[in-house]
Amino acid sequence: MSREELQNSHLAELHELAAKADVPKFRLLSRDELIDALDGDSEASASAPKRRRRRRRGGRGSEDAKAPEDDAADERSDDTEEKSGVLDLLSQGHGFLRLGGLEPAEGDVYVSASQVKRCELRAGDEVTGPVRSPRRGERHPALVRIETVNGVEASESREASFEELTAITPHRRIPISSDDVLVRATELLTPLAYGQRVLVRAQPRSGRTTLLRGLVKAISAADDAPGIVVLLVDERPEEVTAWRREAPDVEIAAATADLEAPDQVRHAELALARAKRRAERGEDVVFIVDSLTRLGVAQRDPGAVKPLFGAGRETEEDGSGSLTVIATVLTGTDDGNEVAEAVETTENATIALDPKLAAAGVVPALDVSGTAVSGEEALRDESELAEVRSLRAVLGELDPEAAAASLRERLA
Repeated sequence: MSREELQNSHLAELHELAAKADVPKFRLLSRDELIDALDGDSEASASAPKRRRRRRRGGRGSEDAKAPEDDAADERSDDTEEKSGVLDLLSQGHGFLRLGGLEPAEGDVYVSASQVKRCELRAGDEVTGPVRSPRRGERHPALVRIETVNGVEASESREASFEELTAITPHRRIPISSDDVLVRATELLTPLAYGQRVLVRAQPRSGRTTLLRGLVKAISAADDAPGIVVLLVDERPEEVTAWRREAPDVEIAAATADLEAPDQVRHAELALARAKRRAERGEDVVFIVDSLTRLGVAQRDPGAVKPLFGAGRETEEDGSGSLTVIATVLTGTDDGNEVAEAVETTENATIALDPKLAAAGVVPALDVSGTAVSGEEALRDESELAEVRSLRAVLGELDPEAAAASLRERLA
């Protein structure tokens, strides 16, 4: 590890490295002395025993006897409190349990690299275990041991990773329960199914937030509702507050506008990892992203959003769930058009919003001609499929406002 990496490491991890490097009496070294010793500063490490001898002459020889010789003794010497959080893994191999949702917060718990390796932890795992307070030289509370991972005892073998699951064609409808005209019109023309990748094309001020919140409420209100994770990228803080008040029971990851672009990307990666872990354990998860365009800007590469959007899939294995991705692209701008082009061949459902209808207050503000779904035969019976195709043919002959009025009348 570089010196910078050592300086960013938790004291417990420095102890682990020192034990492997056979640093003499490493538990009696200060944090700076440990870093010097691990970084190859022989003079600093050689001077440490002299300081310790002076302390012994001062009548404090009992400190050596009280120093814990192993992690087990270290654990027993502290009062602990059981906590649970979502694991955010860092590049150095260790991680932190995010206790206040998916964003970093005061009091997040350090998880050592050895614990991560021993329990085969993955980013996004929900981990529970006793936690001790930080000691002198430590910045964070530390996880003493891992008791459960995603609700299962840590000793049990891990399930297959999400990427190892077999992707199949979406065929199960997501139940929708709503009186909202826009949501009902959307579901009529573009039925939502578990494992879909749904692209919402929306110009600014075309009603995308209204649609997404309506979908969240409609999906949450249905019987046997799936889990929902909402990722907000480069959003204003007050909008995040509004989301949390509108959908209090939904897991929300907010990469707000006041964050640097790399931090926004990290938030997005953790939110996706969390959704994958839930699907691995057999849960159907709907992952809503607003927006792919802003995420592409944060990543400085329109094509970099493809792994996130492309993660949506229905799976075949017994005991596994599905991941449905519903993501917006802000069309009508260079950034938005480039992101849309990067993912347009991977979606299996498209919802297009009409900004002119939205500006005029016309409901539902849908662009009927731009709204489509593939694999529709697996989602509707023959009579429903015939009726919807007939409806689309009629609406396609009308101007947008008349088509919206026709849809509204039929739904009423």
